[in-house]
Amino acid sequence: MAGTGRPLHAAGIVADAIMNTRKQPVEATLEQIRRRIECADQAPTLLALAQTAGLSPGHLQRAFRRRYGMSPAEYHRARRFGQLKVALREGADVTAAVYEAGFGSGSRVYEHSDRLLGMTPASYRAGGAGASIRYTTTGTALGRLLVATTARGICAVTLGEDDAELEARLASEFPRAARERVDNGREEWLDAVIARIAHDLGWGGAAAPALPPLDVAATAFQWRVWNALTRIPPGTTRSYRELAAELGNPQAARAIGRACGSNRLALIVPCHRIVREDGSPGGWRWGIERKRELLARESAAAAPADVTIGTRRRRQARG
Repeated sequence: MAGTGRPLHAAGIVADAIMNTRKQPVEATLEQIRRRIECADQAPTLLALAQTAGLSPGHLQRAFRRRYGMSPAEYHRARRFGQLKVALREGADVTAAVYEAGFGSGSRVYEHSDRLLGMTPASYRAGGAGASIRYTTTGTALGRLLVATTARGICAVTLGEDDAELEARLASEFPRAARERVDNGREEWLDAVIARIAHDLGWGGAAAPALPPLDVAATAFQWRVWNALTRIPPGTTRSYRELAAELGNPQAARAIGRACGSNRLALIVPCHRIVREDGSPGGWRWGIERKRELLARESAAAAPADVTIGTRRRRQARG
């Protein structure tokens, strides 16, 4: 029995090598398909994409969804909605913005706008007119925390010095939305977000509830970046270039910085785990000192118990 260990180990190495060799061409193919979708004015059919990839339509659909979190058709639609959002926020006429973003008709936009914008295009352009936002605030070790939701999901999680600052930010994003503060008997979604954040950051001992759905408009690239950020383990960091390489686009470091800067879901999408190439924290829209404190807390929580105890003893000795 002792003599069988090495051949089995070698066989495992060979099997892993084969799997990695197979995986690399698939990853490259998926990135090629993604770039084709990015450049397409009209969404390519799944059959056409499958022929380009040399895969069956079903295989491509499943592989693309695993890699990017959405189907090829959803990816193309999200990219166009990102273009539409920018045009609307810049004050473009709704009809002109719809067609400039590549939609063939206004009706097609309204079919999907509830899911990707959280409201109709006209309402978004009008600062959220017609939308209903409920929010609450609470104290944390990092300052005041505001959580806001629409009827469809979480639309904002922000940190600040006081409630007035947080409420002003929410009002600037959706100046014409109906905003209602909820404190007594908070809604289920608001409580779930607060409990999840407290659990993940070690501020509370209760079990972590499932997060509610998100109601945040973003481009397909921003969703890719945000999804990748959630996969960075607490207590570790990535540089902009490292994350760009992980996404298969080493030249996208600056674009990743912009995606992090557009994140409105503090702590839920952990963009604080992105640092500069030299390891320094860099900026954070909720404050550089908060970022340093948060990274230090996560690092301490992730450290082995003996290391943590040793660090505390050294601090006590210095004190």
